[in-house]
Amino acid sequence: MYKIGCKIDEVRTDGSLNALKRDLEYFKKIDMEAVEIPVHGLDAIKNGVLDKNRVKKIKEILKDFDFEYSVHSPNPLNLMDVQNPDMHFSVFRASLEFAVHVGAKILVYHCGRFITEETFHVHTGKKALFGADKKKLLEKEGRSLGFLSKEFPDVTICLENARPYLHHSPYCYAERPEELKGQLERINRENVRMTLDVGHLNMASIFYGFDLLEAVQSIRSWVAHVHMHDNFGGAVYHYEKQQTHQIPFGRGDSHMPVGWGAIPMRAVCSMLPPDYSGMFIMELRSRYFEHTGESRDNLLSVLT
Repeated sequence: MYKIGCKIDEVRTDGSLNALKRDLEYFKKIDMEAVEIPVHGLDAIKNGVLDKNRVKKIKEILKDFDFEYSVHSPNPLNLMDVQNPDMHFSVFRASLEFAVHVGAKILVYHCGRFITEETFHVHTGKKALFGADKKKLLEKEGRSLGFLSKEFPDVTICLENARPYLHHSPYCYAERPEELKGQLERINRENVRMTLDVGHLNMASIFYGFDLLEAVQSIRSWVAHVHMHDNFGGAVYHYEKQQTHQIPFGRGDSHMPVGWGAIPMRAVCSMLPPDYSGMFIMELRSRYFEHTGESRDNLLSVLT
């Protein structure tokens, strides 16, 4: 049976374990079943190394709760990185170690980016990478994921599909579900699967002009984890970070409560396998925290 949960927002915690405990207590109060922990939001990894003392303190907090856990790796993590690949590999490995320590069976990873969001300003006006370059980066990521998935067989690494950006897409192969599926097939490991981010896929379907529901159906056999949040589908430029200015125009990766946007959530969920038994994690921005219960209720009505 699937479990409904919510992420701990790294903006809300900002390294505070008191904030972690506060939000966990609230999730328990509103009968949440699962929680996604941002390892980067708790300062558990420092300079590529897991801080065991910090992890011990986190586990002391978690032991008082009966949630099922998933872990989100740091957003900038990129196994395609060529400037400092050893550091990225170390951070990935430390993220997997953290997942094992907290008893999480799922680690979410933002798929490798040919061009990272942090360097978009450098690449403005430059041509996209040639196909041969992209192939090398895909192979590089695939080798690393193959190695790490063998080292940590009890954790399922879930590659998350990406949102598009005006002017810079395709900066990531995972903007298109068929390309993400292709990478998963090449890696061909039982514990390397997909996080279906419904909000990101909605934006990509509008940006690239493919059918949202057909896309879900095409990749559903690879889905082991689901992120739920709503939007209206409009893409933005990378520098348009302030969501409050974009929502009036139906633009941006809004991460709104389920039911606030235009995504046909019931139809999307109906495309998943009927025996899906993973988590539905609501990935809401911190500004919507007070609406977490409403979002949960809306999601329940979609799933039942």
